[in-house]
Amino acid sequence: MEVEKITPYGGGPEADKTGQVREMFDAIAPAYDFMNRCMTLGMDHSWRRRAVRLLGPATSYGRVLDIATGTGDIALKLAAENRTPSITGIDLSEGMLAVGRRKIAETRLPEGVEITLRQGDCLDLDLPDASFDGVICAYGVRNFADIPRGLRSMRRVLRPGGRVVILELSTPSSPLVKPFYNIYTRAVIPTLGRMVSKDVRAYSYLPESIAAVPQRTEMTRLMEQAGFKNARYISLCLGACMIYTAEN
Repeated sequence: MEVEKITPYGGGPEADKTGQVREMFDAIAPAYDFMNRCMTLGMDHSWRRRAVRLLGPATSYGRVLDIATGTGDIALKLAAENRTPSITGIDLSEGMLAVGRRKIAETRLPEGVEITLRQGDCLDLDLPDASFDGVICAYGVRNFADIPRGLRSMRRVLRPGGRVVILELSTPSSPLVKPFYNIYTRAVIPTLGRMVSKDVRAYSYLPESIAAVPQRTEMTRLMEQAGFKNARYISLCLGACMIYTAEN
């Protein structure tokens, strides 16, 4: 099944994925950061750091858009690692943004760095064309109701020559690793998610959406169809995570 048709709470092909994703993240926002640390065994920190560094030196003096910013982890890493002066984070969920704003308020940002978080639909960005030097999206693409449209939206707001970086979970291709991965994602993570977040479906939706999201060359093909150039992917953690990069 196409990932765009997989929704957190069901409802068939006509279900409103965008609305359900918003509802899901509002529900799990208080437990989201803790669950990320647990289910990735703390590796999500290094994955985000790698993604941020791949944006390149231009982001040290320019503007970066963080799509599906969630609780602001990528935005805070951009501030700490790249000292990007202007960071805008967009997310569907006000619950997640509330957590992110609190984290930013409690963080001493480098001098001259400003982070702004705002609610918005990543598929229909209310932002000017070519207004950012870099665009980054972590763990958000598989939640898009229309991936090609989301990629075109990213490209529209990216200046010519700017870079896009997408960090996304994936399924390992190794036949030796895959069985253990399947047990972990389809049994351990949903059980832990139900215990911690109290949302019965959210962490069952997670492995379903990971299995269905376009991966590796399929994702780079979609990026190039959206108009990006030189799309590539980097495999992390035996293929359990991918970083995709491209230029406008």
